[in-house]
Amino acid sequence: MTTINRTNVADHLIEYQLDMIGRTMAEAYKTPEWYSDWSMTTAQYEKWKTYAIPLLKKVFKCNKGKAEQMFEWLNFQFGLRIDDDNQQIIEPEKL
Repeated sequence: MTTINRTNVADHLIEYQLDMIGRTMAEAYKTPEWYSDWSMTTAQYEKWKTYAIPLLKKVFKCNKGKAEQMFEWLNFQFGLRIDDDNQQIIEPEKL
């Protein structure tokens, strides 16, 4: 595994998010409408957020508020929509 730094942290967090639903970046590149077709549950979103904020805080050496702002921007740009009603999402056993 490569070291997570400022240049690859966004890619890492997007891959982490996709891995939570059993998808890959390669699949996202092949699916033009991945953003609107795929979704995650609220629990998965909270798990992603809990993982992402401390990582952003560490990588960018910033406070929690700034890390939360960065996460919200990342989620707005690349985050999957939340859909608790549609349970077609695959939950990996271990992340």
